[in-house]
Amino acid sequence: MSKRTVVDEMLAAHGRVAENLERKKMIQSAVDNREALVAANGALATWTPPESTGRSPKDTLIVKRAASEAKIDWDSPNNIPVSEETFEMLFVDAVDALRSKDLLYVTDRVLGADSAYALPVRTVTDQALTALFTDNMFRPLPDDLERSVFADQGFTLLALPYDKLDREHYEGRLRTLADGKVSDLAVVIDLDQRVGIVYGSAYCGSVKKLMFSVMNYMLPEAGILPLHCSANEGPNGHVALLLGLSGTGKTTLSADPERALLGDDEHGWSDAGIANFEHGCYAKMVNIDPDKEPEIYNAIMHDGDYLEHGSIVENAMLYPDGHFDFDDERLTPNSRGSYLLSELSNIKVSSVAGHPQTILFLTADANGVLPPISKLDPAQAMLWFLMGYTSKLAGTETGIVEPVTTFSRFFGEPFMPCNPDVYAGMLGSRMKSYKSEVFLVNTGWSGGPFGEGERMDIKLTRALVKAAMNGDLKEVAYLDDPIFHVKIPQSCPGVSSQILNPRETWKDKNSYDKRAQKLAGEFAAHFEKAYGKKGIAAEIADQCPGR
Repeated sequence: MSKRTVVDEMLAAHGRVAENLERKKMIQSAVDNREALVAANGALATWTPPESTGRSPKDTLIVKRAASEAKIDWDSPNNIPVSEETFEMLFVDAVDALRSKDLLYVTDRVLGADSAYALPVRTVTDQALTALFTDNMFRPLPDDLERSVFADQGFTLLALPYDKLDREHYEGRLRTLADGKVSDLAVVIDLDQRVGIVYGSAYCGSVKKLMFSVMNYMLPEAGILPLHCSANEGPNGHVALLLGLSGTGKTTLSADPERALLGDDEHGWSDAGIANFEHGCYAKMVNIDPDKEPEIYNAIMHDGDYLEHGSIVENAMLYPDGHFDFDDERLTPNSRGSYLLSELSNIKVSSVAGHPQTILFLTADANGVLPPISKLDPAQAMLWFLMGYTSKLAGTETGIVEPVTTFSRFFGEPFMPCNPDVYAGMLGSRMKSYKSEVFLVNTGWSGGPFGEGERMDIKLTRALVKAAMNGDLKEVAYLDDPIFHVKIPQSCPGVSSQILNPRETWKDKNSYDKRAQKLAGEFAAHFEKAYGKKGIAAEIADQCPGR
């Protein structure tokens, strides 16, 4: 009997199932159940336990089965295997836990705006707020779902955000924590049986990223490249992609009133063009500035009847008068807002577009040694795509409180389960076929490292991004960076030329040189470890800093 059948039979026998509730009723249920409070502006405010304010990568597992084993890169530290036997235990425990609940919520949605590859997903949970989150983030069933290559391959997601696993039951099967206890939470994906379980993680992002990982596994076999990116389209049909890890500015920079947004985080690139996976956005809210990020701020903070609003604010300070303080980080630096794309002022309703003319790789360099923008030739672009360098920022994962240098291939390694040549090969062929221009954008620090220099001003970054998209950087002179092998523009309309060269922003040039060489050494060491035996083409390998 399939897992989907087991779940459906449990639901049929349960008796109290709220299936595909009207949105207003989901919102009201979340309030009535005290899963959230209504803020003064009508948004819903919720808080998770301290261990659930971000993703928990070490508790995110993939079932190792013979059918899919060779397709998954088990060398990646993010693809942590779990046995079939342990998954069966988790599945039984999850179904039993759901069976014991007074009321269950079920939503049937899809991931993918292009119905040619929309993936049906059924979410079963005991939390109305989780159901509402899927209503925000996953798309309504399209009328022509039957044309999807996945029409008969639906995915089932079981979510028990506030339940905890029996530690003794999983002794020796799940990871052991620093205190010697077994972890009591698990986020598990069975790619063969098409079942996911979120058990004990109340962070809404666990639901979203689990399904993103599923899409990233399933799409390549259908000839579609999944990308961790935002996408927008200009009035002239110019399509741009912005790739980057959490905290690098995908959501902020893509929410541009002059360009129609397709989506802020997850897209597929097929032979037909670009299509968003999602129905909404999930943006960081900490220190959000309404002047610098008006689109995101207004999407969450506009006033309205809470039954019409439905935006979810997770782990932000809320005062007794119902007003948020997004500058207060005492709860977590990872406060988040989930809202419908339709809350933004300028979106492309279909969330599909043609092939991208401009691709931006976003990095938040806490070393302060990368230029605010640089151009990449095809070989350089492939190298930076493989490396996916950034500084992991506070709040994106549990335990991260200071920026940490990280290399996350394809700017999304935790969510890319397949072998690296799959994604790299597909991007390389598409960039060449559609002549996409690629830029590296540093949204991190300038004038010194984190703690000494200053974070790039969002207005400066917006000006540089606009110049890249408008073609203003096509004819300017470039200087080859001998350390990082990128091309630094010597001028940009409306931007001081001094800020373009990172070395010139440091008072102590020797300190810059030492810091830059240190980072280049980290690049070389990581490349050798990750790709030294992978047979990467010499023209790409030669672009690695430090080599």
